[in-house]
Amino acid sequence: MINSPVKIVAPGTFKAEAHWYPKALNATIHPMVSFFLNLDRERMVSRYCHLNPLVDPDGLRKMLTYQCKFFLWGGADLINATTAHGRRRMVIIENNSCPSGQKSMPLLDDHQEEGGYRVLIERTFKPMVEKRQSKKDGRLAVIYDKNPMEASGYAAAIADAFQEDVLYISDYLGAPERNLRVEDGWLFALHEGEWLRLRGAFRYVTQRPWTRLPTNCKTRILNPIVTCLAGGRNKMVAAKAYDMFNGEIRKYGLKIHTPETIWDVSHDEIPLWVAKLGGQAVVKVPYSNAGQGVYTITNPRELEEFMNEPIDYERFIVQSLIGNYNWSSSGGEGKFFHVGTIPDKKGRTYVSDVRLMVSSTESGIRPLCCYSRRAGTPLADQLDGSAESWEMLGTNLSEKLGDNQWTSDTDRLLLMDRRDFNKLGIGLDDLIEAYIQTVLSTIAIDQMAQKLFNSKGKFSLRLFSSLNDDPTLLSEILP
Repeated sequence: MINSPVKIVAPGTFKAEAHWYPKALNATIHPMVSFFLNLDRERMVSRYCHLNPLVDPDGLRKMLTYQCKFFLWGGADLINATTAHGRRRMVIIENNSCPSGQKSMPLLDDHQEEGGYRVLIERTFKPMVEKRQSKKDGRLAVIYDKNPMEASGYAAAIADAFQEDVLYISDYLGAPERNLRVEDGWLFALHEGEWLRLRGAFRYVTQRPWTRLPTNCKTRILNPIVTCLAGGRNKMVAAKAYDMFNGEIRKYGLKIHTPETIWDVSHDEIPLWVAKLGGQAVVKVPYSNAGQGVYTITNPRELEEFMNEPIDYERFIVQSLIGNYNWSSSGGEGKFFHVGTIPDKKGRTYVSDVRLMVSSTESGIRPLCCYSRRAGTPLADQLDGSAESWEMLGTNLSEKLGDNQWTSDTDRLLLMDRRDFNKLGIGLDDLIEAYIQTVLSTIAIDQMAQKLFNSKGKFSLRLFSSLNDDPTLLSEILP
């Protein structure tokens, strides 16, 4: 698919087998997950406040009915963690501005063959485009750099929802030729020798998207680039957004739960912070995704290997490590460790996460789909110096084959179906907690994105640089 020409996706061309993993195509959704996705908001509020009596119900309603301005579509990765005293919580690892998930989600309704693809387009993308643009303002497009299985699914769903042809555009980082350009604040796409203006674009551009798409744009984009810089592809600013927002929602008894995080760390400072966390930590290149740029440190060898790694950027974040109880970081709130999957027949427990996708609608932020992933090797009780901790802790399915070439390890995919869901060891209350954590983190990033625009509605690079003073990153951002 790399450097392929712009294609036309016409209405009536959606084919389920092209947009779902084979194991998900004929899977039956687990009744508990179906019940969760259809659960009335008031029942969620009532249940959550019953279990968390210090939470203000009106404050929680305000969060769940929030309408995002920029971050309209997100997907959070959460870990099911606990303490030795049984204090369970769903911990936010990150919230993604171009989340995958539809291809892994069993149909909620067997009669709606376009599934969550169509739901997202009807619920969020279509209202966003029609609010300000009409057909005279140009064409519709899907722009992607990876995950063509889902990107093409969205293109077909948009074509059906709007009943018009959709441009399907590849836009890879470092491509020798591009099919996009910016003119007078609008995005234009090259098709058959003609530059066509775009009125709306669905973006699945994940690799440093700020190097190719502008921060100020008249074309309506889901999601705009500012959402990536404000936290959707920027773990540094996300950590600051969560911290600031936690200060605002403390009065409601709410909090975004994250690992203990130290930001703005220079390369030379990293060993000091790892030592402060007890020798176990997670070091992240803030602007990477798909499992790239994340380093789990559990021994001196892994720290040394990281310190010798060639990395372009100058600022990092260091987080407490959630592993087995015997080798997790001790933070200010105690030592959290992975609950993990239900042990298999050989007694092995695996680290797993939950990806929960949401979108902003006229009635608030609503759940769309969810799935889970497990690590490659079982969670060990004890580690020796030769252990590869990433194999036990890393859950991301994306595997980079080369420049702009990716595959997925679907053997570790756990569906929300009748078979896989039972392995996760989570229940309805955990799903509700995951949803609320996803909503809170989404709002935090959306509010940060709003702060990054000045009174004239232009992205403020000066303000952004005060939050994220990384010269390499700042030099990449298009105006």
